[in-house]
Amino acid sequence: MAEENTPAPENTPEEQKQDWTDMIEVRNSSAAAPAAGSSDSKILNQEEIDTLFGYTPDEEEEGYAMKTGVQAILNASMVSYERLPMLDIVFDRLIRMMATSLRNFTQDNVEVSLDNIESMRFGEYIDSLTLPTLLGVFKAEEWDNYGLMSVDSSLVYSMVDVLLGGRRGTAAMRIEGRPYTTIELNLVKDMIDLILSDLSTAFDPITSVTFSYDRLETNPRFATISRLSNAVIVARLRIDMEDRGGKIDLMIPYATLEPIRDLLLQMFMGERYGRDAIWENHLIEQLWETDIQLQAILKEKMITLGDIAKWEKGSFLPLDMYPHDDVSVICGDVPLFTGSMGRKEENVVIKIQKKADKNG
Repeated sequence: MAEENTPAPENTPEEQKQDWTDMIEVRNSSAAAPAAGSSDSKILNQEEIDTLFGYTPDEEEEGYAMKTGVQAILNASMVSYERLPMLDIVFDRLIRMMATSLRNFTQDNVEVSLDNIESMRFGEYIDSLTLPTLLGVFKAEEWDNYGLMSVDSSLVYSMVDVLLGGRRGTAAMRIEGRPYTTIELNLVKDMIDLILSDLSTAFDPITSVTFSYDRLETNPRFATISRLSNAVIVARLRIDMEDRGGKIDLMIPYATLEPIRDLLLQMFMGERYGRDAIWENHLIEQLWETDIQLQAILKEKMITLGDIAKWEKGSFLPLDMYPHDDVSVICGDVPLFTGSMGRKEENVVIKIQKKADKNG
């Protein structure tokens, strides 16, 4: 019994250190053994890695490939293109007005079509531009923010060819690598001014806004009007002039449209281009002949229901009113005028002094 109660001898520090070292080696070898010999381990090939990160082989050529995988998760935080019914109507009005304006501007048969409207990040849109291109920066005066209009080279050369009397049926001469001339820049600036004027008119049914030309850039780095990660709306327009034409991208950041976002979310209930003047004149004439009932209030006084219950025939109600106090004239619940009460012959009359304060 004495031997059982005797405590076991403690290990020396060197022995304890060796025990810990042996335990660590055993754990590392047991953790590494299944990973090395496991049949479930799989090495992803290049195609699976590209799919995981959202890269497609045709992305560089198409420019607008659908993002998948990790790229789709990252873009989920971006403000997607909301269904803004009124914005669709604005661009629909824009292409109709642009067709008429450009026909008068070029004296040629011009067709304008809307390819699509999409949302993306500003940096993604800048990277998708094909050079050379002209970038027109414009400002929304009332919203105190900017937008961007890009004109591709084919439309620039086609517009110059049409305005300077080029013959039909011949392709516009293009010299790659040369900068745009002053004449070409001025002609494109006039076209951009014309489109901005139509864009301002297209927004009139929603709100009054003035889009003014700011500057013209040929380098996308100098046309940075927003942060690269900010969301923008891009409307892609195509202009055809028989066998010539090109594309215009109208890019508006969400921050620019934020002041009228609530208006753009409204449902479109129809469009009215003209007024029926005959009906409006008839309504105005009949309103002048309408009979209404007016009421004159001498004085208002708050009393309790118990005092009213004590009234009997012959009881008096003191109004605390003086002869020079004003009398209110109302129609229904709407106050109209205030005036002074008097007498004319056998009638009680009210002399109108001023219009009543409807906010009071």
